[in-house]
This record gives sequence, C-alpha cells and structure tokens, in this order.
Amino acid sequence: MSDGLVRLLDGNTFVVSEETGDIDASPAIPTGFFSFDTRFLSKWILSINGERVNALNVEEVDYFESRFLVVPTVPTPLVDISVSAIRERSIGESFNERLTVINHEPGPVDLRIRIDIESDFADLFEIKDVRNKKGGHYARIEDGCLRLGYRRETFHRETLVSSTEPAQIDERGLTYDVRLGPHGEWVTDIHVRTLGVDGRDLRETLQGSPGRARRQIRQDLDRWLAEAPRLTCDSPALAMTYRRSLADLAALRFMPLTGGGHALPAAGLPWFMAIFGRDSIFTSLQALPFAPDLAVTTLRLLALLQGVVLDNFREEEPGKMLHELRYGETIGFEEQPHAPYYGSADSTPLYVILLDEYERWTGDDATVRLLERSARAALHWIDEYGDIMGDGYVWYQRRNTRNGLENQCWKDSWDSISFRDGRLAGLPRATCELQGYAYDAKIRG
Repeated sequence: MSDGLVRLLDGNTFVVSEETGDIDASPAIPTGFFSFDTRFLSKWILSINGERVNALNVEEVDYFESRFLVVPTVPTPLVDISVSAIRERSIGESFNERLTVINHEPGPVDLRIRIDIESDFADLFEIKDVRNKKGGHYARIEDGCLRLGYRRETFHRETLVSSTEPAQIDERGLTYDVRLGPHGEWVTDIHVRTLGVDGRDLRETLQGSPGRARRQIRQDLDRWLAEAPRLTCDSPALAMTYRRSLADLAALRFMPLTGGGHALPAAGLPWFMAIFGRDSIFTSLQALPFAPDLAVTTLRLLALLQGVVLDNFREEEPGKMLHELRYGETIGFEEQPHAPYYGSADSTPLYVILLDEYERWTGDDATVRLLERSARAALHWIDEYGDIMGDGYVWYQRRNTRNGLENQCWKDSWDSISFRDGRLAGLPRATCELQGYAYDAKIRG
C-alpha cells in the first residue's frame, strides 16, 4: 500500500482503490473493479452531506477483505469528528461493501449519504493504450437496482448494483437520506455483480460456477496454509514472514477457464492477473518445496494450450508454449493476439525444466509420462523453430509485426535490449539466458 492504493483479489477478479475506499479511475490508471480483464467499476465515490471522505485508517484483513475507517472532514486536533463511516469490503462471489455510518453527537443528525457509480467497461489493454470504445453504454434502473451495461455486437457486459437499505437510485449512483439518533448507527450492504451474456453471472458463464463467498475463500486459505510445510523457530518475525509469504502466494492463485478447478500462479496485480507461461513457470519452480500442486497445474495447462500450428498473428508454432492468455473485449475482436499469444522464446525450454524439477521434488513420474509428448514437442521446438539462424542458438524475431512483442525474453519491453550507447540490438536476437534455458532443458530432457 506504499503507493496509496488498496488491493483486494480473488483470482483474476480484483479491486484497486484509494485508501479511502473510493475509486476514481482515469482511462490510464488501473484502479477499479475488474473481472476477466474488464473494468466493471471505474467510479465508486462515497460522500456524506456533499463532502468526500478522508481516510483515518485502513486495515487489510486478508488479500480478499479490507476495512476502511473514514470521515467526511479533514481530521485535525481542533476539529471534533461528529460523523464517521466504516467501509467493510470483500471480493468473492461479488464486490461487497458493508457501509456503517456512526453519529458521534449527543443529538440526532440528518445525513445525505451518496455513492457515485460509473462503469467504463474498459479492457485492460485499453487502459494501457487509451482508445475510444467501439460499443455503446447504457444505464437502467430496474427492480430497485442500478444496471450499467456495455454492448458491442456479441460482446455484452453489465454491472448490477443493489442495496439492502432502500436508496434513491439514479443513473449515476445511489442516495440515502438518513436520520441518525444520538450516537446511532446506520448500516447497508451493497452488492456489485458482474454479468456477461444473457445477464448471467460472468464467472458462472465462463467458468461454469459462480465466484466463491468470503467464507469459502477463507476456508480455502486455511486449507492452503495447513497443507504447506510447517515452520518451527524461535523468531516470531520469521514465522510471521513465512505465513504472510504463503498467504501472498495464495493470493496469486488463478483458476483459468481450462484449468478444471485447479489453480496456477498468475503474474501479478493489477496488469497481469492472467496466465503467463514464463511467470507461472518461474513461480511454480520457486514454490516447489512448499506448494508443488501449483507446478502440476501449470504443467498440465500449458501442455493443453501448447502450440500445434503456424499462426503469425498469435506467433504460434508447433511445440511452443504460450506467453499470455486473456479474455477481454480486444481479444474477442482480435485487436490483440492474446487468445492465447505465444510471443515468448523462453517459456518452452522453461517448461521442460519445470517438468524435471517437479519430478525431482515429488517423485510423480506418472505426470512425467502423461506429459512426455508435450516435453518432446517442446524440445523439438528449440531446434526447429527456436533456432532461426540454424547455428544452434535460440533466437527470436516477432512474426506479428503489427502488435506482437518486439522482445520475447524476460526483458520484454520494446527498448530493453540495447548497447551501452543506447542503440537497440539488431534482429533476430539471441539473449544469453535463452541459451542457458535451452541447454538446461536438453540435459534434463
């Protein structure tokens, strides 16, 4: 939270907000409520009697739950706080916020509580590279709920907002006129659902099951921690660091649509809560002593999505392992190649390295036999397609010259491979780590 942002997540459904709990996203800043690479809330601003709130304290309970203590005035030693609010937020089956407003005065107070709400339905790639939306937005008030929507041909997404306390609903938010007695409290639970085609829950539509309730996520985290190796030591700080590291690793788990309910590590919030060949493999390698199940899911899923044809747009080649898989609007209309995209020269040899290292830690030779064909295809790719120049080295040069990655190694920004004077290296390129990976993969294979 050093950057002033608070993050909650459950797989690739997550929210990034200010320390007050507010969301006020610009097109270029990845704050908001996201699911499957689409932003479902771009504005979520609380005000009390027309004043935006200020943060007194933020408690990050777990990676899927946080609590904000806020006041509608700037707190100073000379100003008594007459009204405060607690925003208890969780992410799971939906975006849930319990709002509690407290009167600290000995007499009654009249309050106008307002939440301004907007959904721009931006694709994550549109936030990185701002573009005008090609579909149409709409807002409706239906059955005591606010329904915000976006449609572009067959691509359809909606944000549905409901409240347990009656609200005055307009197309831009919810308003509550509340009279609080002396030292009284007022509470409402606000739910935000993400909907896809035919108005169905997005995760139920895509995954076959809805998101998990907060209780289920907590039970899953407790089970994850119980199954990890136990650390016994005399240092409370080390024990706390170990447990927090395991919890942070649990937060990065992501259940892809083709994963059969099993999790693999995503690459990081907010930009990269998705499958990444290189990143998922590296994390699985490092977590083998503690959570080998991550590795077996990564291995099986990458094998399932292994390249089988030549496709210049997606840079797919037989035997090649993917770089990245996304689900947003720009992917559906092939404005980006990430369905999946194979522009990575290192994920393929790294796959063989992970398979061997997994077997060394677990003795699970049955999985090795199951994935033997994929491993052999990966080794064949190193010689057949990785060796562009025919000299025994692994090279890369993008096939997709419109929007493929210029660099397809771990430093994959376009200007990362340069000489001391700043000149970019020529193409194709053969970075040193690629040769080490290829050698290691062949020895292990």
